[in-house]
Amino acid sequence: MTRRLRNQFLDHLLHGAGLGATLLGLVVLGALLVDIFSDGLGRISWEFLTSFPSRRAENAGVYAALAGTVWVISLTALFAVPIGIGAAIYLEEYGKRGGWSRVIEINIANLAGVPSVIYGLLGLGLLVRTLALGRSVIAGAATLALLVLPVVILSSREALRAVSPSLREASYALGATKWQTIWYQVLPVALPGMLTGMILALSRAIGETAPLITIGALTYVPFAPDGLWSPFTVLPIQVFNWVSRPQEAFLENAAAGIIVLLALLLVMNGTAAWLRDRFQQ
Repeated sequence: MTRRLRNQFLDHLLHGAGLGATLLGLVVLGALLVDIFSDGLGRISWEFLTSFPSRRAENAGVYAALAGTVWVISLTALFAVPIGIGAAIYLEEYGKRGGWSRVIEINIANLAGVPSVIYGLLGLGLLVRTLALGRSVIAGAATLALLVLPVVILSSREALRAVSPSLREASYALGATKWQTIWYQVLPVALPGMLTGMILALSRAIGETAPLITIGALTYVPFAPDGLWSPFTVLPIQVFNWVSRPQEAFLENAAAGIIVLLALLLVMNGTAAWLRDRFQQ
């Protein structure tokens, strides 16, 4: 009886601590958002969105960084999503259960926790120098794709595992091949869970700065990318550049840049969530 009461007390204590930490996090996040919007909302304008960076704070804008972010995130999704889903399908549906499979699973899980700057060093050595991609949009996108690929694989595998085995068995009983079963039965059911993983992966990628700085992304770009081989910058790097300036006006620009980044993130996540809900229906 004493042990039972002790366990109940510990459960209540942990539950209360978790609830308190959540409320504290929400308060801190709310205060941060209020501070950012109060500083940067007045700076948001069409001129700010369509102007290039400038040494004069009143003339500076985020067009180059915004265009670079759209380019990089679009290519990151194009690289990481098909490869990640394909790897998950192979490991979950075709791969044999054994020692090698377990080793691969452990390594993928470990790669998901590697610091992002390590992927930047990998991109610098492999993509920029060895493959001679240079400090280009495609090099940045490929580096971020390597960063988020483990997350896409893990979330896709979990979504595939959540599909009921009876659905596969019923499809086989009707004469469908393994690939027909996967394509027409398993993937439509697993796709909402996969989209949730993609939202998390791309949300991490859009806010990364260290890997892109490591591979040589520029901090001052007075032009928008016009192709895969163009030099580029992204919104987090532009915000970092403005925050490092001592002038108060540049700090307002940085707050406005954060608001633009949050808006882009919300649009991207909202689109993915709408697609997920539509597939669930």
